Amino acid sequence: MTAPTLGTVLVTGGSSGLGAAVLTAVADAGGRPVNLDRVRSEVDVEQEVVDLSDARAAERAVRRVVHRVGGLDAVVTCAGTDVCGKLQDVEPDAWDRVVHVNLLGTVAVVRAALPYLLERHGHVVTVASTVGIRALSDATAYSASKFGVVGFTRALAAETQGQISTTMLVPGGMHTHFFDGRDPQYLPPPDVKLNQPSDVARAVLFALQQPEGCEVRELVVTPSYEASWP
Repeated sequence: MTAPTLGTVLVTGGSSGLGAAVLTAVADAGGRPVNLDRVRSEVDVEQEVVDLSDARAAERAVRRVVHRVGGLDAVVTCAGTDVCGKLQDVEPDAWDRVVHVNLLGTVAVVRAALPYLLERHGHVVTVASTVGIRALSDATAYSASKFGVVGFTRALAAETQGQISTTMLVPGGMHTHFFDGRDPQYLPPPDVKLNQPSDVARAVLFALQQPEGCEVRELVVTPSYEASWP
């Protein structure tokens, strides 16, 4: 059986990291990738520049870009940020921004995209984290946001079953710029084994290419030596 066509796939955070890898994977598989990020991608794709910490702006950006491309078949919410440190030491606005981008930005994009996805029995892929399953010290903002993504996605799947497909991706550590600028104590050790974003992106394609009526509801993709899973 041949894989279903991907159609138009909106990717948040598509200018770097996993999002960029998903954009490339979708294009290589014959789909039409669309980028939603606060900086423009260097790849020649349809895109909207927006700060996803502003939920209402994110919703407007989704509607603008879908109006231009003429519909939507899938959304993959890769955008994410983090701030490390003890709760009492992290600047409150920085802490809040993590939740605004990772959780509320995800919800806003999905909410705005949902009417278009319902028209085509589309697909939502949210990106949680192993830290959304197992909490770690000095990561209250990230853990709270990703635990929220887990709960949101499971509830969304229950709410929209039979109308759209829903997948929650739970990735472990990857070789990206996500760790740039961190205090050295929060950097992965030099000998750590991390996944390549392109490998995780293939897992996203696997979920998107399932035939109608068959869903990959939850997908854990980690390095062989993943310290935060299970």
